[in-house]
Amino acid sequence: MARRSQAAGMPSTVSSTLKSLLSPPALAGYAAWGAVWLGTPVQPDGPVPAALVHASLVLFLIVFMGEHFVGHDERPGVIAAIAVTLSVLALVAIAGSRNGLSPILLVLIAALLAAYHDWKPLSLMLGALNLAFVAVMLWTWEISLRGLVIYVLAYVSFQLFAAMMMRAAAHAERMSERLRAANADLIATRGLLAESARDAERVRVARELHDIAGHKLTALKLNLAALVRDARFSEAEPARLCAQLADELLADLRQLVERMRGDEGLDLRAALHALAAPFPRPRAHIEIVGDARVDNLAQAEAVLRAAQEALTNSARHSQAANLWLVLRREPDRLLLDIRDDGRGSGPVVPGNGLAGMRERFGEAGGDLRIERLATGSVHLQAWLPVAA
Repeated sequence: MARRSQAAGMPSTVSSTLKSLLSPPALAGYAAWGAVWLGTPVQPDGPVPAALVHASLVLFLIVFMGEHFVGHDERPGVIAAIAVTLSVLALVAIAGSRNGLSPILLVLIAALLAAYHDWKPLSLMLGALNLAFVAVMLWTWEISLRGLVIYVLAYVSFQLFAAMMMRAAAHAERMSERLRAANADLIATRGLLAESARDAERVRVARELHDIAGHKLTALKLNLAALVRDARFSEAEPARLCAQLADELLADLRQLVERMRGDEGLDLRAALHALAAPFPRPRAHIEIVGDARVDNLAQAEAVLRAAQEALTNSARHSQAANLWLVLRREPDRLLLDIRDDGRGSGPVVPGNGLAGMRERFGEAGGDLRIERLATGSVHLQAWLPVAA
């Protein structure tokens, strides 16, 4: 299973990274960097050598692009290192140019910081960054006080605008995730109710067939048998044929009832597909092996909530493009196997969702195991007992 995950996870990880690198905000950032590169005059007699200014601009682009390889919910130390590195490189370019468009790089840094931090820490970081910007201008630029104030106010306003746009986008994304999670919860609940109603109706119909139609067919069969034994009708072919048909019909009815009784349990196929449908990412690959039914509503809820939590976590945290869910039934237990092709790192830290998932399986008589594979993907295995 792990080997298959490695093979399947690599292309999707590359595809996801390329999509992030070529997203509209990233392309806008590259265009802004290009404007800085073309519009930043390097002073030959400046305090920073021209080669160092050019190198700082190139390194800025490399580090700026490298941020897309880091998960948004992971490795805060790496994000801090990227922000500090970009700030130092931007200040070097600003010091070496003495004027021009190089302060635009600070706007890109403000947008990047806003993607990871709330307003309070973001304000402190931008305040420190702009104090350094003022110090660099006072040290290296030949600028009047009026010009300094205009430059600072202009670029601080650009930074705030970029930060507000990024915070608004992050807020909209969080609201979208919450709405998607609530929608998945409603779909799971609706699927449980619908499947429970279908199962109860199937049992009711089987009981009615057995109690009513079976009873009357048995009475009909006994009366036909008595009719055939009557000397007056013993040679009548229609009477014998009716008795034979009654025997066959009663046998067929008993087989039908047995099959309906044997199908008792909740079929989660439709509910799982409906649960995965609203998620644009990751793409869910659902496989129900054989007659993988669960025995009661508590087991069905445990399976559906596990699938819901796995889909939500993969979409929110692991940047997974695909999720594979396999449900199979063995003689004494029901197995649920879920894995994605995400690229997280470190052990999986159970939150409230995973803790609730483990509690549901425990209450239903089963258990749950979660691990992170070597590829960075998450692998979940759960089992439930099958009633005798």
